[in-house]
Amino acid sequence: MADAFSSSSENVILRVVDVAVKKDNPVENLEELYQIKKTCDFISEHQFEKVALQFPDELLVDSVAIASEIERQSNAKLFILGDTSYGSCCVDEVAAEHVGADCIVHYGSACLSPSKRLPLMYIFERRPVDLEKCTSAFRELYPDTHSHIAILYDVNYVHAINDLLTLLLPEYPNLVISELIVEGEQCYSHGRIKRQHDDACLSERDNNQLIYQFGRQFSLKSGLSIMDYSMFYIGQEGATLRNFMMTWNRCSFCSFDPITQTGRTESVSINRALMKRFYAIERAKDANVVGILVGTLGVADYLNIIEQLKETIRGAGKKSYMFAMGKLNVPKLANFLEIDIFVLIACPENSLLDSSEFFKPVVTPFEMELACNKKREWSEEYVTDFRHLLPGGQNHVPLADQQEGDETDVSLITGTLRSQNLLSSEPAVSSFGSSVVLRNQTLTVANTNSAASFLAERSWRGLEPNLGETPVVKAVEGRRGIAIAYEEEG
Repeated sequence: MADAFSSSSENVILRVVDVAVKKDNPVENLEELYQIKKTCDFISEHQFEKVALQFPDELLVDSVAIASEIERQSNAKLFILGDTSYGSCCVDEVAAEHVGADCIVHYGSACLSPSKRLPLMYIFERRPVDLEKCTSAFRELYPDTHSHIAILYDVNYVHAINDLLTLLLPEYPNLVISELIVEGEQCYSHGRIKRQHDDACLSERDNNQLIYQFGRQFSLKSGLSIMDYSMFYIGQEGATLRNFMMTWNRCSFCSFDPITQTGRTESVSINRALMKRFYAIERAKDANVVGILVGTLGVADYLNIIEQLKETIRGAGKKSYMFAMGKLNVPKLANFLEIDIFVLIACPENSLLDSSEFFKPVVTPFEMELACNKKREWSEEYVTDFRHLLPGGQNHVPLADQQEGDETDVSLITGTLRSQNLLSSEPAVSSFGSSVVLRNQTLTVANTNSAASFLAERSWRGLEPNLGETPVVKAVEGRRGIAIAYEEEG
């Protein structure tokens, strides 16, 4: 431990750390679970010299053994990415670029959000599925063999879907299986997964029978809509299933948990969940100061949605501030009491954050647009993928014209009147404590509370620079050692 304090920063970065490898996972098991040979073929085929291996926390125990075996077979220099800046389901391209990696191999669960900076390969866990019990549960949940059913699944069970389809399709002729779709030419993977160009058909708008959502794609029969189908999900309860249920909240859902080996009808009180989201939307309408939380640096088009949100918030007469703070927690957001509400820009699986423990609500870009864009109305689908809100997306709605006039309504939370576009024109009079705004060329004025005025009212505002007031003194030698016991303290 003493070496860590005496070494230079360069030595700390280059130090080799000895890690004990598990003895109960022989190499042949790792080959089957982590597709080592196909990974080496991928590296050798494209002649990558530096490769970043991204592992979620639960798979880090096997990371050293996997890296050693890949390095032995491919002669590439490997870097293990352990702790991600945001979520382990997203590809951490920023961390990979820090080490100069030529490509990324992503292990474990994935949200399949498009990434465009580096070539990418997905290696999913091959989690076991008891097909006999799965088909038995399916038959019990759907006794009508002519039902129209779509099968969805967690990415770690993709290896078993072909066998499941073979068992069920003879009995259920109207059954459809979703396929994993990864956007972009630079993405490679094994198993039942396809690549798709960015300009390919991704929505019902382009093809009424083609459904694409959260990296899954399947086709509907002619004349039927998504509401005519029941959804059967294979996997544990979590963010993926919740997103599907929120998006297609008019469809019935059933699931099979391969761990407990039981099937059930999902009744996650989706209406109650939607009521919580409606409450958050009302809070967004009441908010004057909005904090934009950057929850991803790897999902494509995240910069575009930031700019669109800024414009939407400004058009609604609100102020916005942007924050980039990595993984979110309650103490981090509690530092910004002047913010009335936060909007999180993240991948679909991390967007629906349960903010019940936070001091201020955290909403999605879709919910913020519902609160700020008068042209956007509630539809039967819930949007968690922010890319669909951008121009050209299947759920894009242009901003309302600010010249249409101001609308006043009553807050459902406070019962007071609220008005949009209070800040859409330049303030006639502005001070640090308050600002008087002239609205719609009338004599109506409003006193708005901004983050600057909130800071002015604080008793402590941070370190004061006091430029030119602090006397210049000669530098002296400071203490040596660590805080628990400095050298001069004996």
